[in-house]
Amino acid sequence: MTTLVTGAAGFIGAYVARALIARGERVVGADNFNDYYDPQLKRDRVAALCPTLDLRKLDLADHSALTTLFAEIKPVRVINLAAQAGVRYSLQNPHAYLHSNFAGFLNVLEACRHGNVAHLVYASSSSVYGRNAVAPFTETQTVDQPLSLYAASKASNELMAHSYAHLYKLRCTGLRFFTVYGPWGRPDMAPLLFSRAILAGRPIEVFNGGKMRRDFTCIDDIAAGVLGALDHPPTDDGVDPPCAIYNLGNHRPVELEHFIAVIERAAGRRAQRIDKPMQPGDMTETSADVERARAAFGFEPHTSIEDGLPAVVAWCREYFGDKL
Repeated sequence: MTTLVTGAAGFIGAYVARALIARGERVVGADNFNDYYDPQLKRDRVAALCPTLDLRKLDLADHSALTTLFAEIKPVRVINLAAQAGVRYSLQNPHAYLHSNFAGFLNVLEACRHGNVAHLVYASSSSVYGRNAVAPFTETQTVDQPLSLYAASKASNELMAHSYAHLYKLRCTGLRFFTVYGPWGRPDMAPLLFSRAILAGRPIEVFNGGKMRRDFTCIDDIAAGVLGALDHPPTDDGVDPPCAIYNLGNHRPVELEHFIAVIERAAGRRAQRIDKPMQPGDMTETSADVERARAAFGFEPHTSIEDGLPAVVAWCREYFGDKL
């Protein structure tokens, strides 16, 4: 039985591929190695985390190439983690989201439908909660007022998956990730941005006077949650579409000031700060209610930022060296 992991050179994708390989599964990865951030980091990440992975270079928006891959490997399960990420980048380059998050995801749905895939697990985001968010965020809250095109693309993915579950009985599970961090993480996100800057003595940009809270979630907890969701597909009761949505978060939001203080202690130096106003598209707080995931497949995040962030700082010091 083959599992296809798209976005396998990405942060979450490489950890998920490693976890699947560790339990003896046949895994094929796909990634387009785009230049949203340095592709060399993606290559190094795969080499470090899952060097035996059968990894193909492929853009999901290329319908013909994706169809050919499905015909060759015949995946039984698909974990779609490929997407154009980033709230702020969606303000600068909106067409990248049309390409990857709309066209690419439609191609995945079509390939799964025609390839008789047993279960599709796909990445959504805590950003979908938008203006409607009431902490803690529950999956029953409406997600029809996104604050960015990125959030809108992820909410649209959930609607697209629902339609395929309804029309074609494709089992689909969407996972709303909450601010994932860890070694080999994305360099555009606060854990790496702040760690690198503080280590190098550069100032960090602190938005909204630091009055923000985030549900920072360690990558090891996220990878365990993805596998748990994969192993527990939604049931087809003949009445409701076989689709599900789950929050995957740490369910313990952290004040931004405390987050910075933990990095400062790990780095052994104080942060220089540049205060900036709230950025368009950002949310002041994210907070995951994970009861649904806990009940469905035993999701139980364990890692606090006090335990998880020092590993990020240590990795930054080792990987970037004098290029911090």
